[in-house]
Amino acid sequence: MNVIFTEAALADLDDVLAVASEHYPTAAGALEHRIRAVVARIADSPESARMIAQDQHIRAVPLVRYPFTIFYRLSGDHLEILHIHHSARETPWE
Repeated sequence: MNVIFTEAALADLDDVLAVASEHYPTAAGALEHRIRAVVARIADSPESARMIAQDQHIRAVPLVRYPFTIFYRLSGDHLEILHIHHSARETPWE
């Protein structure tokens, strides 16, 4: 399945990795690897993650070891990464 990151998701990814590199330099590489691994897994099994209640077309998968959730949707033969959300953020993404 072809994976596409939205501009918002790419900005999220840049922010996540920049903060990790600045504050947790020894963990930044592992975090990036985990994000890539989860994206690869959902590309292989795109319907494996739970659908969110607000929109049945959007799915969410947690990174488990890290406080982030990846939100995505299926669009034809594409898997569209919409957002990477840090669980400490109080405001839900839109």
